[in-house]
Order: sequence, then structure tokens, then C-alpha cells
Amino acid sequence: MVNILETIIADKQLELQHQKQKIPVGMLEDSPLFNRQPYSLCEHLGGSRAVGIIAEFKRKSPSRGMINENADPVKVSQGYLQAGATGLSVLTDAKYFAGSREDLIIVREANACPILRKDFMIDEYQVLEAKAMGADVILLIAAVLDKQKIRDLSALARSLGLEVLLEVHQESELAVLNDKIDIVGVNNRDLKKMITDVRTSMELAEKIPNNFRKISESGISDPATIQKLKEFGYQGFLIGEYFMQNADPAKVCRELIEEINK
Repeated sequence: MVNILETIIADKQLELQHQKQKIPVGMLEDSPLFNRQPYSLCEHLGGSRAVGIIAEFKRKSPSRGMINENADPVKVSQGYLQAGATGLSVLTDAKYFAGSREDLIIVREANACPILRKDFMIDEYQVLEAKAMGADVILLIAAVLDKQKIRDLSALARSLGLEVLLEVHQESELAVLNDKIDIVGVNNRDLKKMITDVRTSMELAEKIPNNFRKISESGISDPATIQKLKEFGYQGFLIGEYFMQNADPAKVCRELIEEINK
């Protein structure tokens, strides 16, 4: 079986070579957004009225193909927030998710809330990029990075005022945790096999130290599942495909949040 994750990372390395030549680090650091004060996703998740939904803008996925090709990032993201979402996630990978850096930049301009840059982060350059785009949180995936690289990237992110979300999908990956990581996200989708099971979050919950915020990612689509995950200590719920597969993602988001708040 072809490991899709390995293929994506190989492509990402090639993309990075091109991007570094196109926009040198100095240009990133001169970006108008580079010196802005980021929002804290941790604080927003801990708010007394926070529903915990991190609503994602995603046009495409490797497992589903095209989901919502013509969705407008500004309209959808503003709709998510009006629906009551706690934060946003924006895909910036072009080849596999039909995202772009520009998507995140315009979503940032349109919204005053924490935004996660969702991409396959493997290099310090991408952390600087995230800051220049106006992201508040970066994603590090334990399945594709070794312990030292995770420490280096998370330390750089924190030095820039960004928060760090470490994504895991099995207990062994928790060994790479360090004190520069803010949030642990359990991905219920096995990125190697593309199989989704929410029980993954439930099984790993007690293994995650309490000094990290816990969020559950993928395969979440109903209030009962969210309530159950809250009982396991999860404060955040990253939802993208369930919303984006509808012509009006924000409407589905609003309906879910209304159900949760009943």
C-alpha cells in the first residue's frame, strides 16, 4: 500500500525549495502581518462560553477528493464565526487540499479570532511563513517529524508568539511532547490508512498530560459525540469535512452548535 503521508511530505519538500527561492525569509519578516500580536487559541478554548468548535475551511482532501471547489474562504469563515465557532482552521496545501497561502491571508483580514495554519510543517521557513500570513497557531504532525525537529519548530513558533498544536494518532507519538507545545490534537483519521474512528480520541485521552489543551480532530459530526469527548477532557473539536461537504458550510456549523447548546 502506498503511504500517502510519505508521498505528501516528499512533494512538500520540493514545494518548499521553490517557495524559498520565490519569497526569501527577509520578505516574510517584512510582511505587514509579521509583527501583529497573535490571538490565543488556548484562551479561547478555555472561555466559559466557548463551544470549542474549530471550524475548518477545506476544499479537498486526499481521501475524499474535491469536497467544495468553489467555496469562498471569506464568506465561509465569517459564517463560521457568526455561527459561534471558537476558532478557524485554514488549509494552505495546494496539491492535496486545494488550499493556498492567500486563503489564510484573506481569512485573517476578515476575522478577529485564532486561526490555525493547517499544512504539513517540516521546516523553520514554514513557521516564519505562518507568522507572515497572520496565523496564530501552527500544526506539527508527530507521524512525520522526529522529536528534535518538533522541539526546534515548536520553540521557533513560541518565540514568534504562535501557539503549537501537536497532532498524534497513537500513544507512542506522545513521547515527542515538549514544554513548547500548547495543544495536543488527536486525529481520529489514520493518515497512513485513511481510516477514521473517534474512539482513538477516547482511548488516548487519559494518556495526554493535563497541562496540554486537548482537541479531537476528524470524524466528528454530531452533538452526542462532542458531549462524550468533553467527558474525556476534550475542549476543542476540529471539524472540516462535515461542514464543507454542504453548499452552505456555515449553516451546518450553526445547526450543530445550536444542538450542542440545547
